[in-house]
Amino acid sequence: MSQIVWIARHANRLDFVNPDWFLTAERRYDPPLSDDGTIQAQQLAKRLKGEKITHIFASPFLRTVQTANAVAEVMNLSIKLETGLSEWLNPAWMTEEPKRLSTPALAELFPRIDLGYTPRIAANYPETHEKVRERSGQTARCLASEFFPENILLVAHGASVLGAAMGLVGEVAKTEVKASLCSLVKVVRDEPEWLLELKGDTSHLTHIEEVIRFA
Repeated sequence: MSQIVWIARHANRLDFVNPDWFLTAERRYDPPLSDDGTIQAQQLAKRLKGEKITHIFASPFLRTVQTANAVAEVMNLSIKLETGLSEWLNPAWMTEEPKRLSTPALAELFPRIDLGYTPRIAANYPETHEKVRERSGQTARCLASEFFPENILLVAHGASVLGAAMGLVGEVAKTEVKASLCSLVKVVRDEPEWLLELKGDTSHLTHIEEVIRFA
């Protein structure tokens, strides 16, 4: 039996468009999508509409939930918040563990969130580069195995998109996957292997990030 794991990076974030937002934000490491990011998320949703995805998993950061919600609305699916897909908790970027909205608060904003889902993998601040890859790779393998043979979508961040892909296809993803904003990775299980079919596709977007920023 085959299975497809789709991995998407969140769309553009407000602090990339307006860096001054960070200076006064209550949750400065948890920015929302920018206006053009909202459009990108809708374009991603349109791209995935015809795919037979049955479960959507999203990092619990606001920008990933907003991106996942656009897809969930189009596909009439719920959203499972998975901490294993979280942003790289890099102390060089973050002076403290990032503050996020609680799951109940997110569910008030996004009723499609499945409050019955329990995250499978934890993310602990601070993290090394190796740790985020290990954590997100473990998450991808765990979810693919648990929900096999259903097709799933993981909505994550630059480093966790790359780590998730590496967790399935190995080191080849390290050089081949380009995790730009709102890009799409497609990994197909063809027993006993995982095949990398899309390596960061952005053909669904009208505006494409020129320089990839993970922070």
